[in-house]
Amino acid sequence: MAKYMTRQRRILLDYLASHPDEQLTAQQISDALEGESVSLSAVYRNLSELELEGKVRRSLSANREGAFQFLDAEDCKDSLHLCCSQCGRTSHMDAEDAAKLLRAVQTKEGFALDKHETVLYGLCAACQRRNGGKTHVTDPL
Repeated sequence: MAKYMTRQRRILLDYLASHPDEQLTAQQISDALEGESVSLSAVYRNLSELELEGKVRRSLSANREGAFQFLDAEDCKDSLHLCCSQCGRTSHMDAEDAAKLLRAVQTKEGFALDKHETVLYGLCAACQRRNGGKTHVTDPL
């Protein structure tokens, strides 16, 4: 059940809706909303509630911090996501390619991926171009 729409919640939802292709940490969101008088605790509280409502997805960002992505459409909730480790841009993997990947992992590894919880990290085409065609991302661990 949706919670009462407070001013801070509306500002947070508007901000998330304007950044649908990004994974953002609570601190990044709070910093962006500093001029709107939305506290970090209000960001955390509302993100937790929005996650329970299925309006945001929590995952790990490329640098292993907790990050959130706004789920503004049904297709987003049912997509496998690709996240650029350099710029943070997140996109939906083509549905047919995602299905092939999920089937291959199931068949070859005997492992069923949960696409609702899976985010693949690497470099987007724009960052590869900026890096002179580099496609390899070093594991930060």
